[in-house]
Amino acid sequence: MRAAIMQGLHKPLLVDTLPDPTPGAGELVVKVGRCGICGSDLHMTEDAGYGKGAGDVLGHEFAGEIVALGKSVEGFRTGDLVSVSPLRSCGHCAACLAGEVAWCSQFGLQEGGYAEYALTRPNQCVKLPQALSLADGAIVEPLAVARHGVTLAGIRPGDKVLILGAGPIGLAVAFWARRAGAGRVVLQDIADWQRERALEMGAHDFIVDREDPAGASTRSLGGLADIVFECVGVPGLIAQAVQQLRPRGTILLLGLCNQPDTFNSFAMLSKEIRLVTSAFFTRGEYEASLDALERGAAEPRALVTETIGLAQTPDMFESLKKRTHQCKVMIAPEL
Repeated sequence: MRAAIMQGLHKPLLVDTLPDPTPGAGELVVKVGRCGICGSDLHMTEDAGYGKGAGDVLGHEFAGEIVALGKSVEGFRTGDLVSVSPLRSCGHCAACLAGEVAWCSQFGLQEGGYAEYALTRPNQCVKLPQALSLADGAIVEPLAVARHGVTLAGIRPGDKVLILGAGPIGLAVAFWARRAGAGRVVLQDIADWQRERALEMGAHDFIVDREDPAGASTRSLGGLADIVFECVGVPGLIAQAVQQLRPRGTILLLGLCNQPDTFNSFAMLSKEIRLVTSAFFTRGEYEASLDALERGAAEPRALVTETIGLAQTPDMFESLKKRTHQCKVMIAPEL
């Protein structure tokens, strides 16, 4: 099979041929139809802390068709179209049975979507409803990540919500925040590229103000935010969020920051701010995200800005390491 393969840290991906995967007992093979390029994938090729290196195939936001089943696989058959959750787990411990698969002792992240075929497990697969496409199946994962953050934030009807960062996760947070009853949702970024997409996803306003971000958000919200979602992951944004938040408000961290950050703890303490972190999602949140698409929510499809083949993946991957107009780029291996 063809795959976009890591050559090592700080090196571009290489499209080459690998052996087709063969399912063992309790495994299945999916022919990848669509796979999203995630911001964390970009980090994995630059930071040794993720444990990725030469020979690895990235890609954890994918959907496809089951083409081979190993022994003891039940509930699926070849030809089924599935969305694949990247949260790998044992499937039978207390955490797994409760849908909290991220806390399984055997937890790991499923990769391999940047290829024509991927090996996975049945407890990670959710059948796609007939009305949904493989592209829909591949945007479920970022939707579930955002939904988990919104759930942890505890949005109440009428809340003023500020979202820092107009990447796919920040935009998906706007979608879920509106559905959770937020009274006003404002998305803030340092560039204007995603303004139209943010409004389409559910934001009431989109603001860009590098000189006075706190003042700009307060004016747009009509006061300090009740909840600030940090969806970028760069040093300095926690401190900025403290300025933008009301006393006893909540900061919800979704941005993946892989370097040290500092902030004035007294400024946070004096407001009795609640700082909450969010990672991954539950099985129920993944299924609810798929259900929202099945019920007719078209807004999340606006995340996808381009679909490319494997041959274009290395160049696109490198270009996404810099801020561009792109939002969610999908790989279609068959192209």
